[in-house]
Amino acid sequence: MEDEDDLATKNNSNNTYDFAIEPREGIEFESEDAAKMFYDDYSRRLGFVMRVMSCRRSEKDGRILARRFGCNKEGHCVSIRGKFGSVRKPRPSTREGCKAMIHVKYDRSGKWVITKFVKEHNHPLVVSPREARHTLDEKDKRIQELTIELRNKKRLCAAYKEQLDAFAKIVEEHSNQIAKKVENVVNNLKEFEPLEHVLLRSKQDAI
Repeated sequence: MEDEDDLATKNNSNNTYDFAIEPREGIEFESEDAAKMFYDDYSRRLGFVMRVMSCRRSEKDGRILARRFGCNKEGHCVSIRGKFGSVRKPRPSTREGCKAMIHVKYDRSGKWVITKFVKEHNHPLVVSPREARHTLDEKDKRIQELTIELRNKKRLCAAYKEQLDAFAKIVEEHSNQIAKKVENVVNNLKEFEPLEHVLLRSKQDAI
């Protein structure tokens, strides 16, 4: 049975990604955008908003070599004051110092690999009704598929049982026929025993 890492590697080789699995260190992607799509879908299913965070670039050509994707509640809001105090009434902060994130790195193989995954959030997760309905629809669809598959398996088992019962009946009839033949042979042998004794006596008398 394939585990999640094997399944992710298999899917990635076909340029597809199983968005239903949880992030894990070692999962590979064809590009940074693919890793972003993967974590974004994961965030919507889990109930938080993804944020594109810091990156590391090559000193030679400026290419992005690593990237962090995290929760939008990462960090803390820093209040900005003017020369004469607060300029405006501060808005409620959405930052709560959440450390949930994945870190992806460009590998020599040409793939983008998850090198770090922080799962835990320090705030409640809220799945939107749309995402919840989508998840429910997927579960209902899967349940329906499994129900149909189970029904087909039951029909197949019933057909096999019917064939097995028919075969057992044939074997039983054949066994009964053999038993009758054996019984007839034994009875015939018993009938020949007296004749054998008569022949032996005749030979003895003749001598």
